[in-house]
Amino acid sequence: MSNPTWFLLVGAVLLFMALTAARIKRLPLSTAIVYLGVGVVLGPSFANQFHFNPLEHSALLEVITELAVIISLFAAGLKLAAPVGARIWWVPFRLATVSMVTTVGLTALVGVALLDLPLGAAVLLGAILAPTDPVLATDVQVRGTHDDDRLRFALTGEAGLNDGTAFPMVMLGLGLLGLHDVGENFGRWWLVDVLWACFCGVAVGGALGAGTAWLTRRLAARGIYSEFTEDFLGLGLIALSYGLSLLLLGYGFLAVFAAGFMLHRSEMRFGMFSEDREHLVRENRLDASSRGDASHMSKVTLSFVEQLERMGEAALLILLGGMLFVDSWHGTYVAAALILLFLIRPLGVFVGLLGSEGSFATKATIGWFGVRGIGSLYYLMYAIQHGLETPHAVTLVSVVLIAVTLSIVLHGVTVTPLMKAYARRKKGTAPSRRPVDRQK
Repeated sequence: MSNPTWFLLVGAVLLFMALTAARIKRLPLSTAIVYLGVGVVLGPSFANQFHFNPLEHSALLEVITELAVIISLFAAGLKLAAPVGARIWWVPFRLATVSMVTTVGLTALVGVALLDLPLGAAVLLGAILAPTDPVLATDVQVRGTHDDDRLRFALTGEAGLNDGTAFPMVMLGLGLLGLHDVGENFGRWWLVDVLWACFCGVAVGGALGAGTAWLTRRLAARGIYSEFTEDFLGLGLIALSYGLSLLLLGYGFLAVFAAGFMLHRSEMRFGMFSEDREHLVRENRLDASSRGDASHMSKVTLSFVEQLERMGEAALLILLGGMLFVDSWHGTYVAAALILLFLIRPLGVFVGLLGSEGSFATKATIGWFGVRGIGSLYYLMYAIQHGLETPHAVTLVSVVLIAVTLSIVLHGVTVTPLMKAYARRKKGTAPSRRPVDRQK
């Protein structure tokens, strides 16, 4: 397709979604399915109007998916309000560590036994498919900055954390293939790729998020405030935290998530000065009825970032449709993807949440909604750009594309009925049940 045709296509899809959003919400499917469907119809599977080869364009796709993921991770951080150390954080933390490592290990076994991959490539496949996706999982994430629903919080927190905690496993897979230095007896991998990179990412992002909230509050107190503050705050903080973390050999994904979280937490903790609110009301930047809202900046920033997130989602899923061929659905690859979605993900969740609070139905719901998407595509392109050999790359591309596509379709058609069922169970919970503990 030519550039003008691409603009026409993306513009027509976005306009169609804008005009029909209310009707689509009533259907048992997600917007992601619509975007993917457009790409499949126009791609090589049907009309063959375009074909996007991920092996040939891996460098470009790595950059595009990287941008989409960091924007979504920042948005996920902005949505979470519970303080660090609160009990509600324990579930997403276990999902992003114990469950993720379990998923990597079981997927690697499938890679060796079913796909005949060497150990390094199998571990890499597990690391690529283990993290849940912050871009495509918005239907099951928290709905705003004050939503403290346990299930939604768990899925949002997991998606925010495990796109960063999966990175050590990616580096391990590359190391086993001889494409990354893991050191003698994996010493460098433990010290640099696990401990330092994770700590650095969280520390850099958290410090910059808190510092930005403080600085913005001070500037607002002096009347230095405009629409550019709201529009560019999120983008600037994303770029700064991500870039600085990478320079310090930290994980940028954890940094942008921590930056969004600490921006919101700091604003909630310190709020605005009273003169800040008066100034914003006088300038018609804040409604008088919202004077008690200490999260004004986070909400406005989140709204702006979410618009970028939706546009990135539409473009990437159309491209994904253009990567799929009818004859690429090899039975072995489909079987591997189905094992991941129906067996490995739920099993990993139950292992990670052993002994934790919550009903079997809630844990099963969390186990099902392990949406795979843009994050997996990024890690796949990252591995290809770091020298993954073509035969292994072809296998991993096939399995990952099938797994992501099946995830989008299966989760997209089940999200509405399952979340409605969860809401009914939650509504029918006895009043005597202990409320959510949002404090330590």
